[in-house]
This record gives sequence, C-alpha cells and structure tokens, in this order.
Amino acid sequence: MLETWLNAPHWRAWWGEPETELGYIRAMVEGRDATRPFVFLVDGSATGYIQSWCVRDQLKEPWLSKAPWLKQVPPNSIGVDMGIGDASDLSKGVGSAVLKAFAGRLRAQGHENILIDPDITNTRAIRAYEKAGFAPLIVSRESSDHENAAVLIMKLAPSSTQTRSETAV
Repeated sequence: MLETWLNAPHWRAWWGEPETELGYIRAMVEGRDATRPFVFLVDGSATGYIQSWCVRDQLKEPWLSKAPWLKQVPPNSIGVDMGIGDASDLSKGVGSAVLKAFAGRLRAQGHENILIDPDITNTRAIRAYEKAGFAPLIVSRESSDHENAAVLIMKLAPSSTQTRSETAV
C-alpha cells in the first residue's frame, strides 16, 4: 500500500524516490530510526501516512545537508510529514483534519514546537496546514530534496489545538 502511494504522481511531486522512502519507513518500523510512522484511517479505511520526528535527532548528517534549516529551529521541536494516499481524497479537508488531530495528540504529550515543512510551491498542502492551525515561521532556500526548491517551515500556533474549555479562564 505504501509503495503504491509513494509511486502515485501526487506523492512523487513532493516525496523522494519511493524505494528510498520505503527504506526510511522500514528503518522506523524496525526501530533503527526514531521517527514514528503511522497510517491513518478515515471511516475505517487506510487513507494516508503521517510521521513525527524530533529535530534533535536530525541534527546530524545526512539530514543537515538535506535540510540546513534544522539549525534554525528549536532543537526540541517535533516535525511532522504527511501524505494523502489516494489522489481522489485530495482537497476534501482530510489532510487538515488529520493533521489538526495529530498535532493535538502531540501537544497533549507535551510538545510545544510542532513544525511541518512543505515545499513553498505546494500550495494545496500549505492551505491544508494553515487550516490545521500552522503558520509560516521561516523560508529556507537550502534544500537538496528538490533542486532549487524553497521550503516553508510552518509552526503550529499555540492555541490552534486547544478546545474552548482549555482556553477558558
């Protein structure tokens, strides 16, 4: 399933080579990488992939060469990456809803700095992330993942995952 998703055009545009990405995910599942991978379900069906990772764990090679912006954010930050499995589920609010719920879960675990790093030209993802409560933090023009592509580092706003009762005094 993940291989099929990673080979789909809407994934290929933003993710790396499918075999490389699958290798990273295998390392996560086997405990050789601290990144936490999840397949998320909507109405009981596998609908996409989401992962969380600690910036502190990535402050080494090869990650620093691939994403030099890591040195510009707090090392206690948690990064999130995600993708919608089937293209027919794009632009339906699924991504923003799942991301908001996932970020709320991370906040409940005590994480204050939650980041996501879309390619600056991925306007669909940026809109979804904004709907989930993320706002622009910095733009990095240093990335080896996509040649000459700028990356928008977005941070979850402090109150975006709180419920009304949590904000009441």
